[in-house]
Amino acid sequence: MSVPDEPRADPATTRLRRVDGDPARASALDPAIAARLRRTADGLVAAVVQRHGSGEVLMMAWMDDEALHRTLTTGRATYWSRSRQEYWVKGATSGHHQYVRSVRLDCDGDTVLVTVEQVGAACHTGAGNCFFDELPVTGTIADPQEDR
Repeated sequence: MSVPDEPRADPATTRLRRVDGDPARASALDPAIAARLRRTADGLVAAVVQRHGSGEVLMMAWMDDEALHRTLTTGRATYWSRSRQEYWVKGATSGHHQYVRSVRLDCDGDTVLVTVEQVGAACHTGAGNCFFDELPVTGTIADPQEDR
């Protein structure tokens, strides 16, 4: 009898860990999509998350091939937690769900843009989005047309 190399679970499971720790392991992601990805050394691509309709940038997270596959096939935003080393479905524990409307790959293949219907706060702090801490910009150009 053969022993599976990974526990079997519902794709929406938030606490399923990668058994072998190899971020580039086989995934059910369409090979044509996988071939277009340019991953970090950890096997990840950045995922920028945007609110459907308004275009507001909500957050940034990381995906490996399996997280992207789960996002594309379940319609629920699924990410790879670098700190916890596990998959997480946005909202599975917080109730602040992200329902996927579209996923786009950037021209370099190293970032995906995930457009979602956000229910509740997007940020783990409880804020509407993760980009609320504005930094001072002192080197502004008065007329951008002059700089061309």
